[in-house]
Formats: sequence, C-alpha cells, structure tokens
Amino acid sequence: MLSSIKRFLIGRPLKSNALGDQKLNKTKALAILSSDALSSVAYGPEQILIVLITVGAAAFWYSIPIAIGVLILLTALILSYRQIIFAYPHGGGAYVVSKNNLGVNPGLIAGGSLLVDYILTVAVSVSAGTDAITSAFPGLHDYNVLIAIIFVILLTILNLRGVTESASVLAYPVYLFVLALFILIGVGIYKILTGGVSPELHTSIGTPVAGISLFILLRAFASGSSALTGVEAISNAIPNFKDPAPNNAAKTLIAMGSLLAVLFSGIVFLAYYLSIVPSAEVTVVSQIAEEIFGRNFMYFFIQGTTALILILAANTGYSAFPLLAVNLAKDKFIPRAFTIRGDRLGYSNGIIILGLASIILIVAFEGHTENLIPLYAVGVFIPFTLSQTGMIVKWIREKPKGWMMKLTINSIGAIISFIVTMIFFLTKFSQVWPVLIFLPIIILIFHRIRKHYEAVGDQLRITTCEPILPIEGNIIIVPVAGITHVVENSLNYAKSLSAHQVIAVYVAFEREDEKKFEEKWKKWQPDVRLVTLNSYYRSIIQPLTKFVDTVEHKASESNYKVTVIIPQFIPKKGWHNILHNQSSLLIRAYLLYKRNVVVTTVPYHLKK
Repeated sequence: MLSSIKRFLIGRPLKSNALGDQKLNKTKALAILSSDALSSVAYGPEQILIVLITVGAAAFWYSIPIAIGVLILLTALILSYRQIIFAYPHGGGAYVVSKNNLGVNPGLIAGGSLLVDYILTVAVSVSAGTDAITSAFPGLHDYNVLIAIIFVILLTILNLRGVTESASVLAYPVYLFVLALFILIGVGIYKILTGGVSPELHTSIGTPVAGISLFILLRAFASGSSALTGVEAISNAIPNFKDPAPNNAAKTLIAMGSLLAVLFSGIVFLAYYLSIVPSAEVTVVSQIAEEIFGRNFMYFFIQGTTALILILAANTGYSAFPLLAVNLAKDKFIPRAFTIRGDRLGYSNGIIILGLASIILIVAFEGHTENLIPLYAVGVFIPFTLSQTGMIVKWIREKPKGWMMKLTINSIGAIISFIVTMIFFLTKFSQVWPVLIFLPIIILIFHRIRKHYEAVGDQLRITTCEPILPIEGNIIIVPVAGITHVVENSLNYAKSLSAHQVIAVYVAFEREDEKKFEEKWKKWQPDVRLVTLNSYYRSIIQPLTKFVDTVEHKASESNYKVTVIIPQFIPKKGWHNILHNQSSLLIRAYLLYKRNVVVTTVPYHLKK
C-alpha cells in the first residue's frame, strides 16, 4: 500500500541513464531558479519607501538614486556569478568559491548561511503568499499556518517528482507574473507620457528634504537590496542544466538579471511618480495597479500572479538547497545520505529535509515570518561578500587573461556587499543577531560530522589497520560496499571455514564505478569471486535480493542452504550505527523471512 501511495505521489522510478532527460533548458531553468529573485520585485521597492517615509513623502525622490545603486550592485553580482559559473562549472557557488580560495571555515560560513537561507526562503515565501490569499479571503485567516503547510507539502511532492516535471508546472505562473508586471509598467509609462497622470503628484528630483541623512539613505539602500536575494541560486544549480551546462547557466543568469533590473526599475519609478505611500494593509504593487487600471480584471490578474510568485519563490530553495547539500556532503561536512538520488533522480533527502525544516519554522512563528526577512537578506549578503572576496583572491593568485577587469568587477561587488551586510547589522541588529549564534553552531556541527567521518575512514581503511585474525564461520554470499576493513573482516570469516565458493556481490549505480571497483578488487582479493550488479534505479536492495533469489533457487534443487553474511561496523555511538548501517539493516530485514536463506552479520567494532 505504501509503495502504491508513493508511486501515485512521486511517479514511477526513472533509470539512472535517464538523468540527461531531467536536465533543464534555459526557459524552464529561468522559471524555477529565478522565481525567488523576481518575486522580490513585489517587496524590494516597498522596503525602500518604508525607510524613506520616516522622513516624509517628500523624500521619495531619493528612491531613484537608491534604485540606481541597487542596480549597480545587481550588475556587479550578475557579472561576478557569471565568472563563478565558468570558473566552477560543477556548481557549489559561494561555498565552493570561498572554500577553495579563502579556506575551509569561510566556505562553511558561506555554505551554512545559504543552507539556512534556503530554508528561510521557503518559509518566508510561502507565508507571504498565504497572507496574500487570506487577505483576499478573510475567512481563511485563522488557517494561515495550515494553508502554508499544505503549500510546502505540495511543493515538496512536486519537486520529488523530478526537476523537469516541477519546472513544467511552475514555469507558467512565473512567466504570467513577468507578463503582468510588464503590462503594468508599460501601461503606466504610457499614461505618464500621454499626460494621463498628473506630474504634481510627486516631488521633483533634487528637492531639498529636511531630516534626510546618510544613515537613512544607507538603510534604505540596504533594505532595497533585499530584492537581490536569490541571485546566487543559478551558480549553485549548474548541474541541473542541459549541456553545455555552464553556457546555458550563464545565459540564464544574464536573462534573470535583465528581467530583475527592468521590473525593479519600473516599479520604483511608478511608485515615485505616483507618490505611492507604503501601507500595512495594501502593498505598493497593489496601489500602483489600482492607480493604473482601477479595480478591474487587470488589477486582480496582477494581484493573483503576485500571490503565486511569492509562493513559488520557495521553489528556488528546492532547486538550490539539495545541490548545495551535495557539495557539503561530498566534503563530509553533512551526512552522505544527501548525495543519494531518489526514484525520480532528484536529491530527495535534501528536498525532504528542506520541506520539514520549513514547516517547523512556519509552525514556530505561526506563519508570521515577516520579521525573518532581514535575517533572510543578511544570510544572502554574507555569502555574496565571501564569494566575491574569494574570486578576488583567485584572480590575484592565478592572473589569467583579462584578470584586471574581472578583479575590478569582483572588488566592486565585494565592497558593496560588505557595506550592505554591515548596514543590516548596524540598523537591524535586533532582527539579525541570531546569525551570530546559529552560524558558529552550524560550523561546529559541520566539523563534528567531518571529524566523525575521518575517524571512521581511518579505521576502515585497510592500509592503516592491524591484520584481522581468521574467524570461524561459513558463508557463500557477502554483499560488499567498498574495500574496507569491515569487508576484509567478513571475507576472512567466509574463507576460514567455507568449503563453498565465496561470492562477493557489489551493487554499482554507474558503469564507471563498476569498472573501477572490479579493477581494485582483482588486485586486493584475486582469489574471491566478485559479482557486480548494475542498479538502474539506484536501489541496493532490489538487485541484491534478486541475485540471492537466483542463488537460492539453484541451491534448493541440490538441497543446499544459502547463507548471506552482511558486513557491519559498530561505531562508538548508537546514532552513528543507524547512520552508517541503513542498507545492511534493510537487507537483513528483507532476507530474514526467506525459508532457505540463513542471514547473519559479522560486526566490526570501531576503536574510537
């Protein structure tokens, strides 16, 4: 029953060789990887006006030069991340750049910040979209948390079904939002040019304003820079693109930056020209749409697509979080389970963890996550600063052709990003101080996990361990996952007493891994027969048990019993045992009910 429910929700498993079909073209990638950045147009300009209104409506003209400053930063970031895409074509973004050029801890700061930021992306975006829906239907206000959780579950299931399927569904709302805002900006500018809007509504640019200060302008600039969250997502998700992946990712990044620049500039200009005053009840985009169109179909079309894009902005997190987690897991800073592809070839463990963490955050804050936006923004600008500083170090060290121009671009971006980060800490410390707590904790956890893997690796590596004494026993089939001391321990058990041929069985997910393992095995255990099984669906249980079934069937004809012995190592801590022995426990559970198969384990206790 559970399998049937899973197939209904997720779909049938895909073969590993179908991975190329799950790659994204530029059109779909732009939709699912740009939704976070494009959705910020709905609140970025508003954040600028909220700061300026503290001085007065006369200060609204400052939104124009502030927007220009944001566009300069956007340009620097887009050009910088374009360079990162070509310099690090396997993805990883700020984490890989910072780790390779600044050191492990700066890399972990960038990676940890982005992991938390993607969780915040989902929680904040879904909560904001839910607020937009319940504002239109006040009767649903008491169910805010439940509605937000339902949206997170739906997005999680959609992403578990595969990258291309989620992109096919989510592309339409994103492009409808872009179309709606283009129509809004185009009609608004047309009315301004044709005299349909009174020029007396706004204060002229350059008008002196009492009470304005550099501190307020910097604060407004930092608040407006929140519109740049999500810009880094494409550099993290390069492996999701069709070949040539770096070229397609770079073109998608430029397209996203261009769209974001046009939409952001247009909304800021219309808000200034129409002298829109930010309100807690009505958004700036809503007020602009009402001024331009009145409350007709176009107004509700713009409001509807805005609500959708705010919810779907969460999908950027679902696209980027699992790939960033893979890079951290490959470096052993988080569990290796994050590197495993699911039935639909997506990194399902990362997707599920992201969904669960977002739900916990939504429940903890009862759906009121607006206070997390500054934390959300500063969590992006820390990696922005580190990644561009890392690229500065890279260009100075390597000095490739045209490196001075690249150095200049990254230097401008790094300086502005650092300034924005400091402004957030100075002006909104009461909201962003948690970053000073959770980042050190996350980095400590990263190092503890890495230390654990290294300790286990040292003891499992056959070149660093004492010889194993023969153990009495009998075995025919030994499932093996690698060349380690645990496997050697089990093979010695098999060879010590067994009068039958010892068969080692290795399940490979990739043909290259299969060939490499066979070559290593011939050198290490030439006297033990190795059977390699290729798993198209990335399952260890299915091909292994099918092989055991075949052996069992042949053995039963000669009245022989089949014995399967499963290598297992026992770490010092209990939760480590669960973490490392999931496959062996599942294999044992599956085989125990078989009548003609004896199943046992040979435990190897780690010393540390």
